[in-house]
Amino acid sequence: MEAGNIVLGLVGKTNVGKSTFFAAATEVPVKIENRPFVTIEPNVGVGYARKRCAHVELGLPRCDPVNSLCIEGWRFIPVKLLDVAGLVPGAHRGRGLGNRFLDDVRKADALLLVVDASGSTDPEGVPVKPGSYDPVEEVGLMLGEIYEWMLQNLASDWERFARRVDTAGNIDLVTALSQRLSGFEIPRGVVAEVLEETGLGEKRLSSWGREDLRLFVKLVLERGKPAVIVANKVDVPGAEENVERLRSSYPGIPVVPASALAELMLRRLAREGRVRYIPGDPDFTVKDPGGLGGKALKALELVRERVMKRWGGTGVVQAINKAVFDVLDMIAVYPVEDPNRYTDREGRILPDVVLVKRGSTPRDLAYRIHTDLGKTFLYAVNAKTKQRVGEGYRLQDGDVVKIVAAAGKR
Repeated sequence: MEAGNIVLGLVGKTNVGKSTFFAAATEVPVKIENRPFVTIEPNVGVGYARKRCAHVELGLPRCDPVNSLCIEGWRFIPVKLLDVAGLVPGAHRGRGLGNRFLDDVRKADALLLVVDASGSTDPEGVPVKPGSYDPVEEVGLMLGEIYEWMLQNLASDWERFARRVDTAGNIDLVTALSQRLSGFEIPRGVVAEVLEETGLGEKRLSSWGREDLRLFVKLVLERGKPAVIVANKVDVPGAEENVERLRSSYPGIPVVPASALAELMLRRLAREGRVRYIPGDPDFTVKDPGGLGGKALKALELVRERVMKRWGGTGVVQAINKAVFDVLDMIAVYPVEDPNRYTDREGRILPDVVLVKRGSTPRDLAYRIHTDLGKTFLYAVNAKTKQRVGEGYRLQDGDVVKIVAAAGKR
């Protein structure tokens, strides 16, 4: 199964639980050891955002997912997860694995900033006594390194670049800066929005001061690489207070309490048939207590008390959902061929689900399915209402849509 069009980057120091989060979210075996730089090459895997499946709303007895999963009425939509090398102070200057780390960050649509909410790893990723290090500072380190990396690259040979743009006369500022930032994969719309909002688009580039450039980079980074803070290890005493401190210190960034280790344990026990647990659920059920040892049962009870009851889940699926549906503002849409039976040409019920930006149109969806379909788009049919809609219609979350195109296209 291939991941969708969303890429989430797992960012953090070593020993904060990034690889455990990755393993729990993807169920792909990776090295998980208590030492720095375990992750040398980036691990790429498939994680899943979770939504109620459209077949439940439609009153259908089942669906036949092809590009996703459906478990007891929950549709699991694939996204790509990129777990990059651990971050250390000075990464933007090439320290540690900094250059490789930052090069991988640019590929992400949004960042999951995994921090040790228990404060038990120092800035270098070395284990220390819980509470010895401040996770608020940890987030500042990560954001600062990424910011300095972008600023450093944008400011390089800035005067020559600014003069060339100012004197060219045949290139607009949005285009010039978008090309300059192309290596960071920043959407052109973000550049245009920041220039308009700050008024910098009205100034000649050669007149930008250092503070202008800093403001531009700060806003472009916040919007072009939006973040979610994953406050990991919330089961460790003292972590709860730090979760609240993270929320008050970074009010513009969502904070999701998490225990990646708890999620990993639950998924593995569920796969073995020992517990009933659907990823993202707020609780679990032990199927055969007698088949588990006392140590395992005690660990599960701690997970229930310290994680599930307190936070409503382990935070792994919740963090992915927060990034996909809230931060990136995506919605889930189901393209079908038969709007009456909600099937594709093979008769499969709701086989595919596609993530598109909120505010997208049926033509946008057509392009996501296939370029030719977008080019020859005529209209769409809203399968829920059976109404014909044009390209001015704004897709809603959970819509089931048939695309009608010219020249025999679907």
